[in-house]
Amino acid sequence: MSDDIRISLVIPAYNEAELLPQLLDTVDAARRAYRHGVAAVEVIVADNASTDRTAAVAVDRGCRVVQVEERRIASVRNGGARGARGEIIAFVDADMQIHDQTFNAIEDSLETGKVVAGATGVHLERWSLGIALTYALFMIMVWTMRMDTGVVFCRREDFEAVGGYDERRFFAEDVQFLMDLRRVGRKRRQRLTRLRTVKALASCRKFDTHGDWHFFTDFLRLVPLVLRSPDETNQFAKDYWYGEQRPPDHDAEWRRG
Repeated sequence: MSDDIRISLVIPAYNEAELLPQLLDTVDAARRAYRHGVAAVEVIVADNASTDRTAAVAVDRGCRVVQVEERRIASVRNGGARGARGEIIAFVDADMQIHDQTFNAIEDSLETGKVVAGATGVHLERWSLGIALTYALFMIMVWTMRMDTGVVFCRREDFEAVGGYDERRFFAEDVQFLMDLRRVGRKRRQRLTRLRTVKALASCRKFDTHGDWHFFTDFLRLVPLVLRSPDETNQFAKDYWYGEQRPPDHDAEWRRG
């Protein structure tokens, strides 16, 4: 087994002290199962100015902690990746849990020479009719665009070639990132991939907060906003993706845009 770091796993986190341990339990299992050994995977928690014990939990679990003040997910992902030492960079949200063969599957896919980047996809932690229909709708987009969510990964050199995640975006930065990588891959006849045998387990806390049908009752309001007003689109994104997580004393600043 090599002590050299091969994979850097970046976890963006804002006030995730409660859920981070269950993710790290699964990350530890995947590191133990990795053929190159535990030390070949470094875990970086990009702490987005948390007001709880997120950073302390990460340190206690042996993670590297990178502080990122900017409240924009693209900035947090990039901040965590900036100091990554692995040949491969992977990203996973703090409220997910990963499969124990994740790191082996990522390395296997990239070693074929046919893959530029990819994602594992996800299972959901609970189901209802509203959640199932939302999932089905998103799967149509996944199949059409041939890209997925979950644990997203690429080579570090390709991450740097596309400039990382687009920090102008409040949302859909992950879609843009994979589209940028796909363009890089086309030059080498490489493709995006979906590692469906090692899907991550995704939290349903957005549904818990907004309701199982909220995508159809509230979220689709985003479509006309995108066509009509960039400012209103960004405000919707701030409210939906960052609203309940941002510190109260930042609220006035966000409202000013």
